[in-house]
Amino acid sequence: MRELLAKLPAVHVLADAVAARTAAPRWAVVEASRRAIATTRASIVAGGAGADIDPSVVAAVATELARPVLRRVINATGVVLHTNLGRAPLAAPARAAVDEIAHGYSNLEYDLASGERGSRHDHLRALLQELTGAEDAIVCNNNAAATVLGLAALATDKEIIVSRGELIEIGGSFRLPEILKLSRGVLVEVGTTNKTHARDYESAIGPATGLLLKVHRSNFAIVGFTSEVAPEALVAIGRARKVATMIDLGSGALVDRVTQRRWGLPDEPTVAETVAAGADLVTFSGDKLLGGPQAGIAVGTRAAVAAARSHPLMRALRPDKLTLAALAATLAIYRDAQRDPSALDAIPTTRMLGTPADTLHTQASQLAAAIGSIAGLAIEVEPCTSAVGGGAMPTAQLASWAVTLRGTAKIGADELDSGLRRGGVVARIEDARVWLDVRTIAFDEVDAVVTAVRALG
Repeated sequence: MRELLAKLPAVHVLADAVAARTAAPRWAVVEASRRAIATTRASIVAGGAGADIDPSVVAAVATELARPVLRRVINATGVVLHTNLGRAPLAAPARAAVDEIAHGYSNLEYDLASGERGSRHDHLRALLQELTGAEDAIVCNNNAAATVLGLAALATDKEIIVSRGELIEIGGSFRLPEILKLSRGVLVEVGTTNKTHARDYESAIGPATGLLLKVHRSNFAIVGFTSEVAPEALVAIGRARKVATMIDLGSGALVDRVTQRRWGLPDEPTVAETVAAGADLVTFSGDKLLGGPQAGIAVGTRAAVAAARSHPLMRALRPDKLTLAALAATLAIYRDAQRDPSALDAIPTTRMLGTPADTLHTQASQLAAAIGSIAGLAIEVEPCTSAVGGGAMPTAQLASWAVTLRGTAKIGADELDSGLRRGGVVARIEDARVWLDVRTIAFDEVDAVVTAVRALG
């Protein structure tokens, strides 16, 4: 054993040999060398015969160590807003805006006209007012934050009335009742799971009532024998009883219903029409149907938004400069789309949602042709169904096309899927095949997908 241990190379000696085989930084080369030597030493101590350490193998480990922990992947799942993959990819103008603001200093909280301190909450107000019709607007770091802030600002230590059918749970086991607790509101449930009527709200209102809350069921659907109170009716009840109303839309669509139907999507209430219904506060996400960065947006009356803006929680939940830059650029595209609807093609989310099936068929055929034939791999072009994802439009079924991969008995779908992931491509497995849904594959990602698939052969 001593002789074998004595033959182990010094770390710096192995590291020098490894460095000649990789462009990885020195720290990664040294760490990989240490690990290789430690593994071999442990094997010898356990009674193994020992073996020469291959610098090329260690170099591969060093290269992997040096890779960023957060890296870009290609979404071939067909789920447009894939939460695990970061939801909405940003439009080119949004990416450019982030780069510009990240490059140096900015007027985040500085008024260039007066030379005095400004507010980060001023930058997007006018744009959000124009797009939603609201009197005022603020931005938080996500929609859960906007919801907490809104509830805290409007109903701290007061009763918040909400339908039992709207006590949702969003991703990460974050439940609405828990959000209400964080805001120090007192939950009052009305109605039943499937049916809630106006009289349920009316009979629950009392001296301690501070808010009527409606939550759009954006991540699930209740069908069949159902009934709910429309936003306009809820607002009317609140105004008659002098109680504020708040509506959490969750996803938050800025695209009108006519366009939604043309894209084959189910009707989703828009932010503008919800604001027009008269709610004091409307909250929604920035990185779902809107197609921007992670953000929570609250729009509504001047009084309600001012209460949220001045609440002590606002500092903890406020957005950073990069979020504001990306969101401003994304909203500007929606403003352009009011005059030219084709401007929405600049936003990856809306472009993917609006791509017709025949176009996707052509793209899938082109992808299959680019891949070509691979020994031991059956490659076909098949129809499939895409999903909106991200807790948005749970009943939507988008007709799409995919390139499917079927291996042999020795190389099954799991092995093919694992190989694609090593190449940075995330697909889905169904019917013992790997499906590459082209709806979510960007034009500039096709070559990388081809390379990853060919590497499976």
